[in-house]
Amino acid sequence: MKRGITYKSAGVDIDAGNKFVNLIRPLVRRTFRPEVVTDIGGFGGLFSFNARKYKDPVLVSSTDGVGTKLKVAFMTGKHDTVGIDLVAMCVNDIVVQGAEPLFFLDYFATGKLSLGVSTKVLKGIARGCRLAGCALIGGETAELPGFYREGEYDLAGFSVGVVDRKKVIDGSAVEVGDQLIGLASSGLHSNGYSLARKVFFERMKLKPTSRIPGLKRTLGEELLTPTRIYVKTILDLLEDFSIRGIAHITGGGFTDNLPRVFPRGCKAIIQKGTWRIPPIFRILQEMGQIEEKEMYRTFNNGIGMVLVVPAKGLDKILDRLLTLKEKPYWIGEIARAKGNESLVQVQ
Repeated sequence: MKRGITYKSAGVDIDAGNKFVNLIRPLVRRTFRPEVVTDIGGFGGLFSFNARKYKDPVLVSSTDGVGTKLKVAFMTGKHDTVGIDLVAMCVNDIVVQGAEPLFFLDYFATGKLSLGVSTKVLKGIARGCRLAGCALIGGETAELPGFYREGEYDLAGFSVGVVDRKKVIDGSAVEVGDQLIGLASSGLHSNGYSLARKVFFERMKLKPTSRIPGLKRTLGEELLTPTRIYVKTILDLLEDFSIRGIAHITGGGFTDNLPRVFPRGCKAIIQKGTWRIPPIFRILQEMGQIEEKEMYRTFNNGIGMVLVVPAKGLDKILDRLLTLKEKPYWIGEIARAKGNESLVQVQ
């Protein structure tokens, strides 16, 4: 009789999956907070939420992925930083509402599980969680033969945080005359990569190993610079200062993200030349012949987070940010909007 078909012969290796869990167990445990009451490998992650620490706790959740930045990881064979990007894209969206990220879960899917690649990815995720101060309490590793190209995978992340209701930052307190502080980004972060790849790899026929005048690293190394995680910086500021709105500059750039954090009747005036724009953005714009308007709607252009603060507290907040080793810039102010004019004006 012919041997019966097995799950392994169909492309799914349960033993490899179990080995992967054992390999990453120490990495995951190093992210645990005191509230974690479970271990990796269970059906669900358990987190003992102490509601008594808060007067009126509100849970804040976020989910995201890394996008086509993963394509650059596939091209270079470098997989140890995209996990940081995954965490950053979720926890940065939580902290802008004044919330502290509590825990994180990941979803890693691939056609055939490579223990070497998957372990590097999880190392990045664990590193991101430590940078954000949240616990990695669970996840899913899916082996899906025939679904992904050989050597490729996808990532998704899920995070939950908490904030007292009265401390929620939703932009409703933003007023005309408030000032804008930009926090420096580390590069493209995790947005606009479909356009960036089209310019660099399709139009210019460059390779990840290419050296471009103005860049200190190879193109691949530059593009894989991980997204900055701003959680600890912002939580520190919120202990002592009033911040009326915070915008995470992701897909949509300044144009689409800033209006999300101020009320009707307001607009943001961004002053060009008030911050250092990393060379990668200038190179990308020149090579792709990208209009300035498109640059500000697609990329962060060197500013990963924008804080809306009262004019009276501006200098003290800038000083605190410097002590926190940030690179803060005054980049503009909130003004009164008239009619149907643009809500974000770069001038």
